[in-house]
Amino acid sequence: MTRRVLGVLAGILIAATISPTSAQAAEWQPKVPPLTTPWTARVSPTNALPEYPRPQLVRTEWQNLNGVWEFTGAPNLNNPPIGRPLAEGVLVPYPIESALSGIKRHEDNMFYRRTFTIPSTWNGRRVKLNFGAVTWETRVWVNGTQVGTHTGGFDAFSFDITPALRAGVNEIVVGVHSPIDGSRYPIGKQRRDPSGIFYTAASGIWQTVWLEPVRSAHITRLDTTPDVAAGVLDLVVQGTAGQSVTAEVRTGNTIIGSRTGTTGSHLRIPVPNARLWSPDDPFLYDLRVTLAGGDVVTGYFGMRSLGKAVVGGVMRPLLNGKFVFQIGTLDQGYWPDGIYTAPTDEALRWDLERQKALGFNMVRKHIKVEPARWFYHADRLGLLVWQDMPSLDAVDEVPNGRANFESELRRILDQLKGITSIVQWVPFNEGWGEYDAGRIVNLVRSIDNTRLVNHNSGSNCCVSDPDPGNGDVIDDHAYQITTANRPPDAARVAVLGEFGGLGRRVVGHEYEPGKGFAYGALYPDEQSLTRRYEEITKQVARLVHTRGLSASVYTEPYDVENEVNGFYTYDRRVLKMTEARVRDINQKVLAVARGTAVGPDDLVSLRVTTTGYTDRYLRHRDSLARTDVPGSDLDRLDATFFARPGLADASCLSFEARNFPGHFLRHAGSRIGIAPNPNAGDATFCAREGSGGSALESFNLRGSFIRHFNENVYLARSGGPNPWDTSNSFAADTTWAVSVALWRSGADLPLDQARSFRVTTPGFTDRYLRHRDSLARTDVVTGTSDALLKADATFVIRRGLADPTCYSLESRNFPNSYLRHADFRVRLSGNDNTDLFRRDATFCAQQGDGGVRLESVNELGTNIRHYQEEVWVASNGGAHTYDNPASYLQDVSWAVGSPWAP
Repeated sequence: MTRRVLGVLAGILIAATISPTSAQAAEWQPKVPPLTTPWTARVSPTNALPEYPRPQLVRTEWQNLNGVWEFTGAPNLNNPPIGRPLAEGVLVPYPIESALSGIKRHEDNMFYRRTFTIPSTWNGRRVKLNFGAVTWETRVWVNGTQVGTHTGGFDAFSFDITPALRAGVNEIVVGVHSPIDGSRYPIGKQRRDPSGIFYTAASGIWQTVWLEPVRSAHITRLDTTPDVAAGVLDLVVQGTAGQSVTAEVRTGNTIIGSRTGTTGSHLRIPVPNARLWSPDDPFLYDLRVTLAGGDVVTGYFGMRSLGKAVVGGVMRPLLNGKFVFQIGTLDQGYWPDGIYTAPTDEALRWDLERQKALGFNMVRKHIKVEPARWFYHADRLGLLVWQDMPSLDAVDEVPNGRANFESELRRILDQLKGITSIVQWVPFNEGWGEYDAGRIVNLVRSIDNTRLVNHNSGSNCCVSDPDPGNGDVIDDHAYQITTANRPPDAARVAVLGEFGGLGRRVVGHEYEPGKGFAYGALYPDEQSLTRRYEEITKQVARLVHTRGLSASVYTEPYDVENEVNGFYTYDRRVLKMTEARVRDINQKVLAVARGTAVGPDDLVSLRVTTTGYTDRYLRHRDSLARTDVPGSDLDRLDATFFARPGLADASCLSFEARNFPGHFLRHAGSRIGIAPNPNAGDATFCAREGSGGSALESFNLRGSFIRHFNENVYLARSGGPNPWDTSNSFAADTTWAVSVALWRSGADLPLDQARSFRVTTPGFTDRYLRHRDSLARTDVVTGTSDALLKADATFVIRRGLADPTCYSLESRNFPNSYLRHADFRVRLSGNDNTDLFRRDATFCAQQGDGGVRLESVNELGTNIRHYQEEVWVASNGGAHTYDNPASYLQDVSWAVGSPWAP
């Protein structure tokens, strides 16, 4: 009989076993949710999450207790309603604040009651009552006898209720204390009074409740640790102590390996020639474990290895011995109809399937722990998981919450450490409730030393404590990526733990119409939102090899209440961006990280990745290529190239010298140099996966790669006849980190000279950029204009205040005042010598459409643009009226001419 059928039968049994008096009292009526999902209407008392809830420890016999229970609020838990029908009906396992529960209100204290019968086939065995999760303190009575208590809102727990059972109908009463606010225990983002980035509470029972028969000697948990290097699964069978146990690894009906041992000991089960689990091939092995006393359970696991190492001169996370960039979303696990509880298992799975379809390979589960089936779906789909610890209800340290935090942290780690997809633990977020972070890292390691530990995601911001330095991750939150991430160090990888937060309201799909907010501007339509996503994700790709970035987490897969940052609306009915474009740019990031893609027409520099030489760059000097540590402007210019579509094959690359237009890198007689109008094949190179970067293979001499050797640069073939063909260090020497250019401006402006900037848009070419009353605008300037207007339209070109390879525009008539942007408007301001001012007043000159673009270094993807006489830093098709894509390329191109006021 299939599990699905068993679940349905169990649901029917639930409905049948409530006593007539109880059934009449416990009528369930779903409330109206703020939004309905495609699955809301599919929920009923007979199919409330009927699936077996624990895929890693499965027993064939079980009874689902989800369905309608009696319910009441209470002043406290001291007077359980034993034998007393309760007036309301609640649908378990949906939290009481949810519409699907039928209650839709918060209670600090509450009681659930229902009856059940035990099948006669279970006679002679112990009966366990299992809870997936209950918020927060739980007390359980069976037939008036208290059978157990539990505290913690995110971990599963069980009670042996056998001594309290009787023949025929049995009664369960569950009391729950869930004050939510109060700083005493982890609650994540739940609040009694939700607003902003904090959401509706999820109190009471919120995961499946079920019964199962077990033998006196039985299994309680399977701790699976794949050891890829040894070709074995390290299995510890938790359960009744000292029992003989046999474990088998299977694929289908084939036994791959087996071992016999005892509970609590390490069983090293051979998995020869293992098929490794990865996002590209999420293969899972089956596991069958039998105690000598007869208890039998099944489970699963994936063979994969985790770690970190220097790859391409940079500390990187490893999956199966290779650096795999982790591109993911900030998945918060909220639903408008069920809050913490997905309406159906299909809905739970759908969220992950859609993220995979959008091109992501990772999910950061944000300060919530999901049901076991969520992790099963992640394992099966091939999504890496960062698991956050739910935070205490506090921004600052809460001493009276420490014991609860650490107790639940230990239990969550023990419960989840066998999950294949989890690759990183995150104890704290942005410093919320953070304390003793270094000690907490060590605590996590003591429980599980197989995964990376990120001591505090967003440790660069908010209320974060000083960095203890003993984690594995340097994690920045930078929503619009206006500054680069902190680089990795000798022991820790660098990640962007949150970015993006791009918003769009969709009428008819809003939690509270008109109140939705985002972490920045709201975009008006699918095109503008998608375009901005592409822009910021291109920046993520640039940071991979420029700043050693190893992972990024976009906020977020779906809207949450009034937070409208999702790819999907909160009801999961509308995809707010264009799926193919999102997937394509995400795949581009992964290809850049692998080294198989370089952005065409980007200005780039090629950094050496060989250990000990990672401060050197490929540059040209006297027409020949070599590697040097850049020290001068000329060095940086010589080491900067335009990555063009390949002259011989547009799917490959050609590298045009930044300071010698029309000259391209090419090979001649094994040497690499630059030359004008080279043979197309000699100047075309194809990006291949290298050792932590790009290996650049010759288009017309396949198998030969650009290599540095004794400071010079050659076209080399491993094991060839020349000294530079030596196989020693060949992979590292032929791998280049293609990074943001050392010289960021792609066009030149005359330093320390006065110039005026003329509009190039047809019909407005008599207008010039000028300042008036401190604001930038455009006006008609002619030889007969007054002196003030001419002076206002004249600027002295200076080295960029924030980047010397870019430019700042100093007012001709107000020395030490510069054009800068603030709230996107360009204006003239005196230099206050702050970092923000310097960045806002720095623009990189790029080739424009008949002129020069002035690209902001501090507002990603924007250029100085004239729009209806005003001047802004504007993006092409962004959120604002001045981002209008019509005539954008002309409007951001300026003709640089003689100054009106010398």
